[in-house]
Amino acid sequence: GGGYQRLEMDLEGTEVCQWLNSIGMTCVVVKYRVPETGHYPENTEDLEDAQQAMRLTRSHAKEWGIDPKRIGVIGFSAGAHLAVVLSTHPDFQGKNVQASTVDARPNFQMVIYPGYTSLPDGTVPPSIGPTAEVPPTFLVQAENDYAAKVESSVVYFMALKNAKVPAEMHIYAEGGHGFG
Repeated sequence: GGGYQRLEMDLEGTEVCQWLNSIGMTCVVVKYRVPETGHYPENTEDLEDAQQAMRLTRSHAKEWGIDPKRIGVIGFSAGAHLAVVLSTHPDFQGKNVQASTVDARPNFQMVIYPGYTSLPDGTVPPSIGPTAEVPPTFLVQAENDYAAKVESSVVYFMALKNAKVPAEMHIYAEGGHGFG
C-alpha cells in the first residue's frame, strides 16, 4: 500500500507476514519501486518488480519449502491494485525486464481495499480488465473506507464474475482504510 507515493511496509507488509507465518504460511514482502509519475500502464516499474518477486519466489520454491503451484499475491490499497495488475499482466515485457521462463502468474490473489479498480463511469479500467486467466480472487473492503471506495471493489468483483473468475468478496460496514 501507500497510494503509489510511498510504501506501507509494516501494517500492510511485515505485520501481515508475521501473522501469515504464525498460521503456517510462508510470506515474502516485496519492496517495489514507487513510480515517480503514475503507475501501470503509464509507468511499469511497479509491475516489473512484482513480476520479478513472483519469479524469484517460484524459482526458490523448493529451497524454501513452498509448493510452486500455490504461490499467490496479496496487496493492500495501491498494493492491491498492483496485485491486480500482476494478475492481469504476468507476461508483460517492459523495457526493464529480461525474458524469463519462470511464470510470474500468481495462483491466487488477495485484494484488500483496492485502489484504482474503477473509473468514474463505473467500469473497470481497460488496463486491469480481468479475463478467465486471472487467478481466483479474495476481496475485502470496508464500507466506510475514505480512500478506496466500496463501489470500486464491487465494480471489480462484478468484472471478475463476468469473466468467470472464481471470486469471493467480504464487505464490512466499518473498518476504514489501512486496517492491514
